[in-house]
Amino acid sequence: MVKEDCIFCKIAAGEIPSRTIYEDESFRTILDISPASKGHAIILPKNHAANIYELPEEDASKIFVVAKKIACAMKQTLQCEGLNILQNNGELAGQTVFHLHLHVLPRYQDDKVSFSWEHGKPSEEELDAIAEILFAFLDF
Repeated sequence: MVKEDCIFCKIAAGEIPSRTIYEDESFRTILDISPASKGHAIILPKNHAANIYELPEEDASKIFVVAKKIACAMKQTLQCEGLNILQNNGELAGQTVFHLHLHVLPRYQDDKVSFSWEHGKPSEEELDAIAEILFAFLDF
């Protein structure tokens, strides 16, 4: 399924030019035009899903296979010292284009990329309560 007014659907379909580095029947991977680091790529599913909650399981099961291919190619050719894989869901999480996409960010010494948060200190009881709720929900 393609969404008519979605820029990433148009890029994934080849309607808008991009610097494609990988493509198969389900995904197109392009270089980000505003990269956080040298080689920053975006994996775009060809089927529209606004976020991970809407992503068909078939695409979900394949996207990390593509991410691994891209990551291995980056390590070999760009000699990156590390790599981040990032996927945002919802505006609060930093999503700005509402077509699921996976960022693959090669990392280099002294690059300007950073991800940080303040580590919490939940009580044992709080951890137990959260684990119980999630386990019950996911036990299907």
